[in-house]
Amino acid sequence: MERKNFIRSLMIGAISTPVIIEACKKSSIIDGNTSGSGSAGTTASTNGTCTVAPTETEGPFPTKVPASYVRSDITDGRTGYKMTAKITIGNINNNCAALAGAIVDIWHCDAEGNYSEYGGTNMQSTNYQSVHFLRGRQTTDANGLVTFTTIFPGWYSGRATHIHVHVFSAAGTSLNVTQIAFPEGAGTALALVNGYAKGMTGYTYNNADGIFSDDKTGVEIATVTGTLTTGFDLTFKVNVKA
Repeated sequence: MERKNFIRSLMIGAISTPVIIEACKKSSIIDGNTSGSGSAGTTASTNGTCTVAPTETEGPFPTKVPASYVRSDITDGRTGYKMTAKITIGNINNNCAALAGAIVDIWHCDAEGNYSEYGGTNMQSTNYQSVHFLRGRQTTDANGLVTFTTIFPGWYSGRATHIHVHVFSAAGTSLNVTQIAFPEGAGTALALVNGYAKGMTGYTYNNADGIFSDDKTGVEIATVTGTLTTGFDLTFKVNVKA
């Protein structure tokens, strides 16, 4: 698949707190990807009443060896508000009916905005190259569902809060690479979490995010319910051509 040119100018300002302004944009290359590739920046398409999730970039922090992290609990010691992510895969070639046996990889940053498997660079100063938190793989059940136990993601400069998703067929063929956005506004989980210790100063909202800004119908926005005390439940459906 086509690889876009990666814009290397990712930093402004303070040495102690790097500001990432280009990471994961639609023009970004799928950097360091060994889990398959997805072309960046397509828009949602439809087939009757079915909507195919837009294809987005995997980079710049994809899981390096996703087959090594077949697990439903991906917390791996990271602290934060508990979140259960329930992702359903549908087959657009079968009226968006549940797709059993699909392989689903997810990954996202921690409460501080850092990714495992990377770091010690200008893109992420904290070095987490030797750990693998908040990354996992599951296979969909008869209802096309995978469930992950994780934490509510934090954020980093230039991006809205998000989760990366890569869907493969049972045979390992890449079907779709996309990203999940979070609802915004008063009373939402995003508002309750309030950016963890970082707060929301400098936060990039969906309409200004390089990935989500063209999602005019909200197809990439999950449903998220819950509280800080009980934890959050995220539900999202990804329809793919299988």
